[in-house]
Amino acid sequence: MRIVKVPKALALIAAMLAVMALAAVVACGSTEPAEIDEDQLSRIVSQAVAEAQPAPQPQVSAADIQKMVDSAMMGVAEGQVSADQIQSMVQQAVSGAAQEGASAEEIQKMVESAVMAATADSVTSADVQSAISMAVMEAQEGAVTAKDVEAAMMAAQAGAVTSEEVQAAVQKAADSAAMQVAENSLTAEEIESIVSKAFEERAMMEQAPRETIMFSDLNWPSAQVQNRIIQYIAEKGYGYPTDVTLGSTLTNFPGFLRGDIHVTMEVWLPNQDAAWKKAVDVGDVVAMGTSLVGDWQSYFVVPQYIADAYPDLKTPQDLKKPEFQELFATADSRGKARLVGCLVDWSCSQVGDQQLETYGLADYIHLVTPGSTAALNADIRGAYEKQEPWLGYQWGTNAPAIELDLVRLQEEPWSQECWDADKGCAFADSVVIVAVHKSLLPRAPEIVSLLQAWEFSVPTFKEISNWLAEDDTREPADAAIWFLKNKDVWENWVTPEAAAAVNAALANEG
Repeated sequence: MRIVKVPKALALIAAMLAVMALAAVVACGSTEPAEIDEDQLSRIVSQAVAEAQPAPQPQVSAADIQKMVDSAMMGVAEGQVSADQIQSMVQQAVSGAAQEGASAEEIQKMVESAVMAATADSVTSADVQSAISMAVMEAQEGAVTAKDVEAAMMAAQAGAVTSEEVQAAVQKAADSAAMQVAENSLTAEEIESIVSKAFEERAMMEQAPRETIMFSDLNWPSAQVQNRIIQYIAEKGYGYPTDVTLGSTLTNFPGFLRGDIHVTMEVWLPNQDAAWKKAVDVGDVVAMGTSLVGDWQSYFVVPQYIADAYPDLKTPQDLKKPEFQELFATADSRGKARLVGCLVDWSCSQVGDQQLETYGLADYIHLVTPGSTAALNADIRGAYEKQEPWLGYQWGTNAPAIELDLVRLQEEPWSQECWDADKGCAFADSVVIVAVHKSLLPRAPEIVSLLQAWEFSVPTFKEISNWLAEDDTREPADAAIWFLKNKDVWENWVTPEAAAAVNAALANEG
């Protein structure tokens, strides 16, 4: 037997056509009428091709596909096949085809085995339309010819099946799926496919249920402001109830992986590199996009007035010098330089601990761990007001970094090699990931689309932060309403209907 590597699109089309051709054999004698006739199928194929983006290439025309599908449908009027079985067959055929060395005969054996177990449930036109639409789009991407499709169909319809061969084919499909998840979680196209299907299912329901969407309410302002903005849009624009789980990076991430939390607006990399990569490999979480692109952070920040007064203080290693030990020493630091780190339940605390070891500062630094963002900010503000020495952790979108003149001590530029070895270099400018738990994709397609379009920049948040600083009674929810009223960029992230609903709600806000 000649082993061929079957393109994904061919396997999908072949599986679909083979299922329809074999349906009459499986359910022969059924007295129930089929739900799809040839006229309906013609319309489905034409619409699938017409709506495909980009437009179909000449290699596979609507007429080519329609002719093959019409031929395969000849026996469907005499029987039915389960929609669930078709979905399973298509998924298995795709995974099997993607595996190196999978043959057309093995794919067909898998399909036949599933068909033999089909029930009397009926396949709907929506089921066929979804499968054919996906096949047409993938055929375009792979420049598949009509002859290729016909050959794959014929190959898929040939051959007998044994239980051992079915088991081997299923194992290949499972291995392929695992490899795909490990490489790149879900692609943008796969997300779009899930969302499109969810929208179609939603449209069929008169009143679709709206389950509560849970947000990770991380304990710093930028994350909470973003949460309040998207919560307001989700509630007022789309009718989804929302709630939050207050916590830190380390305390909330396990709940996010379990699906107890559905959305997190800030996964900071490289701080969370290891945990994030593991979660993506497993397939529990899906990245939607980024936020606060280019934000900085450092464990070795001093006020500008200190840098001006002590020009010899340039690097973290300079802190070993007696004059700088004395400069940053306090009554409770036992003669060591006092450094205010980040919160113990933030992932940056683990990075800071490693850097102190790598730079040989463990015996020269008295590390103070603040209990909250407010305590960290109050500490630097108090020193700044008195023009006293201060050393510690800050990041670019934190309020003191926005409002005060601060300087980072010089470190070796970030590199992946350095970071993986001992973190003896500067933090990279952060990549802040907006992410969802995979369970949100099919049940809240409007929110997934909103998150994919989300753009929240460092300058935008700095403007919001300055607005908050003008009145210490203002809360993140107030900032969200201010943003939605004063910045119309968010209207590009939502449907016109949702934008109208949100603006109507804003008109009633004080």
